[in-house]
Amino acid sequence: MGPPSSAIRAMGDKTEARRRMQAAGVPVVPGTAAPLRDPAEARREAKRLGYPVMLKAVAGGGGKGMRHVTSDGEVEGAFQAARREAQKAFGDGSIYIEKYLERPRHIEIQILADHRGRVAALGERECSIQRRHQKLIEESPSIAVSPALRRRLSEAATAAAGAVGYVSAGTIEFLLAPSGEFYFLEMNTRIQVEHPVTELVYGVDLVREQLRIADGQPMRVHGASGPGGQLHPRGAAIECRITAEDPFNDFLPQTGVLQYLRVPSGPGIRWDAGVESGSDVTLFYDPLLAKLIAWGETREIAIQRMRRALSELVIVGLPTSQPFHLRVMDDPEFLKGEIDIKYLERAGARLLAAPARPGVERALAVAAALMADEQHGRTVGRSDTRTAAAPSPWVLESRRLGLRDGLE
Repeated sequence: MGPPSSAIRAMGDKTEARRRMQAAGVPVVPGTAAPLRDPAEARREAKRLGYPVMLKAVAGGGGKGMRHVTSDGEVEGAFQAARREAQKAFGDGSIYIEKYLERPRHIEIQILADHRGRVAALGERECSIQRRHQKLIEESPSIAVSPALRRRLSEAATAAAGAVGYVSAGTIEFLLAPSGEFYFLEMNTRIQVEHPVTELVYGVDLVREQLRIADGQPMRVHGASGPGGQLHPRGAAIECRITAEDPFNDFLPQTGVLQYLRVPSGPGIRWDAGVESGSDVTLFYDPLLAKLIAWGETREIAIQRMRRALSELVIVGLPTSQPFHLRVMDDPEFLKGEIDIKYLERAGARLLAAPARPGVERALAVAAALMADEQHGRTVGRSDTRTAAAPSPWVLESRRLGLRDGLE
């Protein structure tokens, strides 16, 4: 199942992918089309492109083997560090260079391609909220993409898929500059973590279509065939990646037993998870625990539903990214859609400040338990005095005093 191995190889080699895209007329970020031989060549190319630049792993992805360089003096160290990291992560230390774009958005186009030559573009996903090149929140559609721009992006994405003979589900990723120009970044030759937002907005079961294509059947996506074929979005969806990381401690990965899990529900809410109560969270896997997705008729409604769902989600046993996502849902920049790949660097001070009153959740939980016990005692005292007696006024007052002292 999946695309041809030739397509995976072509898109897995970043310099080869750049060459293929240029030949297909897909715009690419200015840079080199072949690996750099040494730091001296990297320095020459950086001067030609103009600082700042990005050094990237030829076989890379997920932010591995990448370094941001702003001057000649940084090239040597950044080149060697990127090469070591790329070799360790991918078994290939080859590095190439690209011009660094200031404050672009990360926009990607979901595509489906079948064995009959049909390529469908299913709109864009905004993936600009990232940390260390790892996506944290995704949404569809993007507030920055007009219908005309969506068509241009879709045409570029279908051309990119056709250039490598792609078949199956995949994603073409672009950087969108503030000017409205966009550039090919890479292709993910697989189904992605954030595919549910596309499914909710476009009403297409991507996994089922992928299975049908693998079985040799035609895709069942209508009105989206041929170059630039696209569907029109229905509402908006947002996905928050719930990870086993402490956002108030530099997103340090966490381990432990997930002692209790309460999953949110309600209209427009989808929960895709790989854990349950009692799951052992270890360092041997990605820290992603689950994906929480909210759909609404508008972006504002989707955000409201996500905020409610995050508030209802209960995870006991280890810190997670949940409180970070809650704060983003209330952030003025996010609410206005003023985001780019540097959003977290700007907003981090206000989003990642430590909670003002650590432990207040525990105190509130104790308060809720005491109130429930008190209510239970009153009910039992009225209904069956033989089995239990209601707490005396002295007991109730001592509980209130103790609770008040704990909260203060």
